[in-house]
Amino acid sequence: MAKYRVVYTQFWDDPKVVEEMTPEDKYIFLYLLTNKNTRQIGVYTITKKQMAFDTGYSQETIQSILERLIDKHKLVKYNPETREIAIKNWGKYNFIRGGKPVEDCVSAELEKVKDVKLIQYVGEHIRNGRMREIYESYVDSSFELSKNGPDDQPIRDGLDDTSTIRGQKEKQKEKEKEKQLLGGRCGQVFDFYQQNFGILSPFIAEEIGESVDEFGEPLVIEAMKISLSVGKRNWRYTYGILKRWRDEQVKTLEDLWALERVFEQQKKALPMTERCPNVPGIYQHNPSEGEDLP
Repeated sequence: MAKYRVVYTQFWDDPKVVEEMTPEDKYIFLYLLTNKNTRQIGVYTITKKQMAFDTGYSQETIQSILERLIDKHKLVKYNPETREIAIKNWGKYNFIRGGKPVEDCVSAELEKVKDVKLIQYVGEHIRNGRMREIYESYVDSSFELSKNGPDDQPIRDGLDDTSTIRGQKEKQKEKEKEKQLLGGRCGQVFDFYQQNFGILSPFIAEEIGESVDEFGEPLVIEAMKISLSVGKRNWRYTYGILKRWRDEQVKTLEDLWALERVFEQQKKALPMTERCPNVPGIYQHNPSEGEDLP
């Protein structure tokens, strides 16, 4: 169950919302965007009875509002057979940032969707290219399964289908292979992080992997050492150091030492009152870069 969902404030300025939607329409639509049943993919299971209970409306009123959201405003689709609802523009606003952990979560949730047409409905409006490809892959593979729903609507019965099981095993193998490649590429950095910073989350592992690809292991480890030397035991501060090095065109440890010498010379030219002797020279000019926001 999600702890929070993102709703853009521009929702209230949308001409369609302002001119065409009733207060009840707005309320129920916001409820559909934020209730506890929502999932990362914009498709989830919810009954009309649950909607009525949560909002205080009768089931008849919920039915009427849903019809307006579906037929008039064209913002959602609902399958009464599977009791699944899909939010049309979910992917347009909720996949600004991707990455392996997000992709894995999305794939796991798409596996559970029974009405494949709802996946297609949401996927068509996703801006993030990689996320759109993931949605399309589930639509394409699902149409190869048995079509036993009304009007040839593809409904997935479960995970008993041989092709589905085979596909899951192949995906699992791909995930394991990617983990091995990531671990081999970043093994020393991961070890250093866990020994000195703490538990390595999937999200941080993904960011570290991207940083190693760009800067190399030696520079990433050096940035971590600087973070530790000033008592900043968090990845955001380390990443701030790496961003500054990117701006300074630092690509190797040799580049770093050369830049360090430049800063040391500049520091000597400053009055004693302006020096910060406890902060490494390479970072002295902007010690707050990369820190977490309060």
